[in-house]
Amino acid sequence: MAESPASTKDAKTKAPVRLGLVGAGAIAQLAHLPVLSKIKGAELVALCDNDGPKASAIAERLKIPDVFTDFEDLLELDQVDAVVIATPNHLHEPHVLRALKSKVDVLCERPLSLTSRGVERILAAAKQAGRKVVVGNNHRFRSDVQQLYRFLQGGELGRMMGVRAGQYQFVSARTGWRFRRPEAGGGAFFEHGYPLVDLALWLADFPEPVRVSASMDRTRGTNTVEDSMMVHIECAGGIDFSFDVSWVYVGQEERWWFEVLSARGSARLAPLRVVKMLNGKPTDVSPSGAAARESVFLQSYRAELAHFIAVVNEDTPYDAPEDQLLVIKLMEAIYKAAEEGKEVRL
Repeated sequence: MAESPASTKDAKTKAPVRLGLVGAGAIAQLAHLPVLSKIKGAELVALCDNDGPKASAIAERLKIPDVFTDFEDLLELDQVDAVVIATPNHLHEPHVLRALKSKVDVLCERPLSLTSRGVERILAAAKQAGRKVVVGNNHRFRSDVQQLYRFLQGGELGRMMGVRAGQYQFVSARTGWRFRRPEAGGGAFFEHGYPLVDLALWLADFPEPVRVSASMDRTRGTNTVEDSMMVHIECAGGIDFSFDVSWVYVGQEERWWFEVLSARGSARLAPLRVVKMLNGKPTDVSPSGAAARESVFLQSYRAELAHFIAVVNEDTPYDAPEDQLLVIKLMEAIYKAAEEGKEVRL
């Protein structure tokens, strides 16, 4: 089912959802804070980060009432209805579980957990607590992706045959938790490949993976996370996916690509281009007027957060993120195939 930007027609008649943001790192500063400071139907009432001075400076600039360095203290604040988790990957699971224990709804940045067992624990905890958990797969909320989804669901391009996608990022001297496997879960592929895998599976309506092969390279040394990886996934129904990711790319420009191949056409993103076979000729049927007033990045987060607010308010149906169990199990198979250097059958 497509997740669409939620309607805010009831925002005037309902009290704003009071949100706490946990984590004030890069993604919070680039996406969550700019959006939450202006979004309708919600109020950012608390910010939590272990860097107290940084959190206080941000809170003062954006007029956020409460600042904490301890998540437990934030959860004791009666004014919080829901939290947005934007902490390092390895903290997602414990933070989500703690929020659910406090009967608070959660929007968590991907991944929900570093392991399939962890996702299972979260799904069970959310059900027991009667609370909602939404995962921040922002690509699903992009306006161009929503248009592509409608093309595919309407059968416009015929049977989907596969997806070819990837991302090349220039080499960086950065260090930090993203380069430590226990905290990040993986390297370039976990960072950039995970959202591509999730998007491909979601657009294809989650076909059953049959076998996986992968190869990776660690240019920084054998004890570090991978710097590049190539992955091939064969699914039931004759659908296959290929992904190529690197964050040590040496070239003239960084790249991000995503192309869907179907029996009667193809489509690619950024920008959205759709080609369909009409009267025996490939014809450009790309929708017009697709250009957004803001960047695709910010637009996707705005739509994602609007959806979360609507879910909390029960203005839109809630679906437990059971699909994330399928995604993380596939990620586990990908890394097993890469580590062992042989195909993994599922």
